[in-house]
Amino acid sequence: MTEQRLGYREIALFFFPLILNVQLMSISHTIINGALARLDDYVTALAGISVALIVHLFISSPSYQNHTVTLAVVRGRKSLIGVLIFIALIAVYVAMMLSLIAFTPVGDFVLIKLLGTPQNIAEEAKKALCVLVFLPFFTGLRGFCQGLLIRARRTGLVSLATGVRVVALFGFLTVGNWWFSGAQLGTFALVSCVITETLVISWLAWKTRLPLEHSATEKNTLQVLRYAFPLAYSSCLQQTIPLLISSIIGRLSDGPLALAAFGIIRGFLFLLAGPMRNLQQAYLTLVKTVEDNYNLLRFSLMLATGLGLLIMLTAGPLNALILGKILGVEPELRHYLRLSLAACSLFPLFYGLTNLLRGWFSGADQTGQLGRSTLLKSGFLIIVWWPLVTLQPAISGIAIAIGLLISAELLEALYLYYQRRQQPEAVRRLAPF
Repeated sequence: MTEQRLGYREIALFFFPLILNVQLMSISHTIINGALARLDDYVTALAGISVALIVHLFISSPSYQNHTVTLAVVRGRKSLIGVLIFIALIAVYVAMMLSLIAFTPVGDFVLIKLLGTPQNIAEEAKKALCVLVFLPFFTGLRGFCQGLLIRARRTGLVSLATGVRVVALFGFLTVGNWWFSGAQLGTFALVSCVITETLVISWLAWKTRLPLEHSATEKNTLQVLRYAFPLAYSSCLQQTIPLLISSIIGRLSDGPLALAAFGIIRGFLFLLAGPMRNLQQAYLTLVKTVEDNYNLLRFSLMLATGLGLLIMLTAGPLNALILGKILGVEPELRHYLRLSLAACSLFPLFYGLTNLLRGWFSGADQTGQLGRSTLLKSGFLIIVWWPLVTLQPAISGIAIAIGLLISAELLEALYLYYQRRQQPEAVRRLAPF
């Protein structure tokens, strides 16, 4: 009996609910930025939450592979327990590290000495991190439930839970104004809506009949940890990219403005390029043959083109409407970042290719290569850090930031492509290229 060919319709039915999920998650960050942009001291608030979220993303990044690990590994009760142990270990580690930065002098050393954040923005970021300490336990459980639902091909339920999160966010922003201000208001609303999302998706996963089975090849706890920790390590290194970029632009002459602009652009990239990261999960779930691979590749190229055009429209004709009227960003900041935002139209293409390749390496149990690829990106930024900070180029800090972001993503895609080409033909038969 021949396997059914993977068509664009099946890809779309699986993938577009995940796109909606990423868009809804991104909208929540954009809504928070819009609320903070309307405050009196909007530059400090936006820069503070930008730095806080970058630090949080770096420290908590190992937990963002929970859904991928669940999708790739969970096959029965033994592997399910192993994945839950991995998630719990990561959550405890993340909470401890965030507490060190939020509540001890380590925070001043990291934010001011290492990252070069101005004093007032560092204080704002620490206040925001105090609230984010509670987040890793909920994002860990959320990722686990998302992985179970994705494996069951119930991606619409993942988006439903995130939709509830966005609706709840407006209420939490309103209520939070009674007790919080500045960047801390944004993180209170974020944590509260993620807790709401986690409760909803946990109930949906529990109510769904999940495709669990017992197999002789099912991984035990030790094997799960051996598979998962390279992915966690890779995810952690991935977050050094915005961290290192922030440490560079924070030391430039227009540091505060560049940090605020970088936070807004990263929010838009999360919104308009973020869907491409789901290609890793689509590959692991859908691809069974070489033809499946090529169909998924063609689908990703069409999607990247569409998302790139949306970024161009946001930077150009729709700049005043989206950034100005909808988000309330001041004209000075809008004009400062518009050309850099337009350059980001290339980002979905490189990001999509990288995630297709990451899906291949994850499926081939070669997760160690993913850690090495992100180490290469981080090394590149460390090399250019000193010349840029020392020479202080006569171009805007946000232009430098976006140039480094796109260059790093292209570098990882080229590295993974080369490493995939080095594999024996029998191993790379399901590669995207």
